[in-house]
Amino acid sequence: MKRSFSMLKELKKIFSTLVIYQNNHAEIPENYQWFITSNQDIIGIDTQELSSRDTALLSTFLSPYSITIPKPTSQEQLWKSRLQENDNAEVVSPFRLVYFKITENQMKPLQFKEAIQDFYAKSVPIIWENQYEGIIIEELSDLSEEFISYEQIINTLMSDLYVNIRFYVGPILDNLTHVKQLYATFITNSEQAFSYFEKPVITYMDAIIHGFIDRVDTPFRDEVIMVIFKDLVTDKDLLHTLQTFIQSNLNTSVAAKALHMHRNSLQYRLDKFRERTGIDIRQFDQAIIVYLGLLSIMHRD
Repeated sequence: MKRSFSMLKELKKIFSTLVIYQNNHAEIPENYQWFITSNQDIIGIDTQELSSRDTALLSTFLSPYSITIPKPTSQEQLWKSRLQENDNAEVVSPFRLVYFKITENQMKPLQFKEAIQDFYAKSVPIIWENQYEGIIIEELSDLSEEFISYEQIINTLMSDLYVNIRFYVGPILDNLTHVKQLYATFITNSEQAFSYFEKPVITYMDAIIHGFIDRVDTPFRDEVIMVIFKDLVTDKDLLHTLQTFIQSNLNTSVAAKALHMHRNSLQYRLDKFRERTGIDIRQFDQAIIVYLGLLSIMHRD
């Protein structure tokens, strides 16, 4: 603490406009560049006193900070350290990372934090990337406890506060092995996951197969499409039928209801596909192949 105070005292000698932000500030100075120290002191300096070189130099030992983001709690400081600095096998309570993205200018970070806490039985750490996106660390006492429904959160926030928000829900973990690596790619993977689906809540398991398809080279994907679908690749109605059938867990009744058609009509389309391609999508192993082909078409488009 003394070291931090000494550093701030020295910075004050160089930058006369330097202020230390307190949560109870009545007014926030305008045109200030904000930083946060390793001891979680938030300081601001008038931009007129900062050259680009000054800002770059300060950023080497201070972290740029948005004053609208709530000051990190001790719990959030601990998790930020775990995610950014540590990479060990420490066993912890079951947890998962949940990325969120709010439409810009719809909700302030503090308002979001207060609203989101109402859905949890205990305080949850939030690691902010900027004013509109960040990661929630959802912890459980044990695996018998149920994780929260993010669809429910979205429905409530949209109906009560008219806020558009999306979630990317990570896998359940119980130790910190490789968590630093996971965190480093989590936001990038979240953006990719959102490009695969239009729904507001996406899970790691939803998106992982798309990640495999993305890593396959284009010539091989084109070959898979040609071998599986042949000339039926342009039949959009049939492709939609196949996809719905697979997403209905190969259940004819459920798929027919989702497609608003009679079961016999659906059976006819599946038979047509089998006759033209030799693939019986009602068999699990063959359905997997068709699904990979459908995803290859999606990624080609």
